[in-house]
Amino acid sequence: MNSNPIKVGIIGVHPEKGWAATAHIPALRASPEFRITAVSHNKPETARAAALKFGADHGFGTTDELVNDPNVDLVVVTVKVPRHLELVTKALVAGKAVFSEWPLGMNLSDAERMLALAKSKNAFTAIGLQTRSVPAISYMRDLITDGYVGNVLSVSIIGSGIIWGEEISESYQYTLNMANGASMLHVPFAHTLDAALYALGLRLKSVSGALSNSRSTVRIAETGNQIAFTAPDQIVAGGLLENGAALSAHFRGGLSRGTNFHIEINGTKGDLILTSPVGYVGLGGFTLKGAQRDEQMHELPVPSDYETSDLEDGFSKSVAVAYSRIASDIRNDTNLSPTFEDAVNLHRILNAIWSGKAEPHVV
Repeated sequence: MNSNPIKVGIIGVHPEKGWAATAHIPALRASPEFRITAVSHNKPETARAAALKFGADHGFGTTDELVNDPNVDLVVVTVKVPRHLELVTKALVAGKAVFSEWPLGMNLSDAERMLALAKSKNAFTAIGLQTRSVPAISYMRDLITDGYVGNVLSVSIIGSGIIWGEEISESYQYTLNMANGASMLHVPFAHTLDAALYALGLRLKSVSGALSNSRSTVRIAETGNQIAFTAPDQIVAGGLLENGAALSAHFRGGLSRGTNFHIEINGTKGDLILTSPVGYVGLGGFTLKGAQRDEQMHELPVPSDYETSDLEDGFSKSVAVAYSRIASDIRNDTNLSPTFEDAVNLHRILNAIWSGKAEPHVV
């Protein structure tokens, strides 16, 4: 390990709540490869409180101060999606390496602009598709690479959005506006599809889809008020992988009393099934089962060497693995982390599904 840790500045840190405090900071503090040197918040007093709590050298009240701090090597963007274009652009212009949470942008156009700027700056980029770091997903990928299923014939995905059901918290109300780029399509569906494609080691050749609303209204948890449900609570997608295999996916809003998470991969030599009692690939609680030839489906425990983080199951654990891959990429010139290019490819898939039109060679 390099004795000089990578110096990190995180945009959008509250000392008591938020994605940075929940997932990123526990992951970073558990790794000797990184040191949090700066945090920012649009309220200077909140930034200072966060810096004090998390041991950062500086708590800045503006993004400009953070991205121009010479004591920051890697800028991490953890705020809501509508601000990603502005903040990522500032970090790239300042010459920093950037790790942005997914989605990269509110739409494909924003994502393509950030990718083009990153390429023009020859900047290191990483995107928060950390479900690729979940041990069960990594184990599935290795099993498939080693030939457990043989040639992939089909992939079936069922998922639940958890939110986007009959009730939603006020803090998530912005996810009902598709233009904000944080709907069920953009977040849990996209993470799950990306994780499945990563495990398969395959890309989509074509895809189409349909989005609909089974519910016309949704109840705000804090007030009980009913408001219009303007984001889809049903997503149906289908397509062909580059090897000709079929892929189907269905996501439902809220939680089901039956199946909430299921990825099934059928092949010429064997089958794999990944399930969870919750509806989102990032939350954990996975059971992986497999069978070959005449075997009955049986559990395939994830080997202990896939558990590369001592953190408890949850978001921070997969984020910690993502950071370990980023450290390797920065220090050793490996290519372990998903990049802005991967983000743009995923945005293109979502665009094709949203439009309802079959798109050949989407990635």
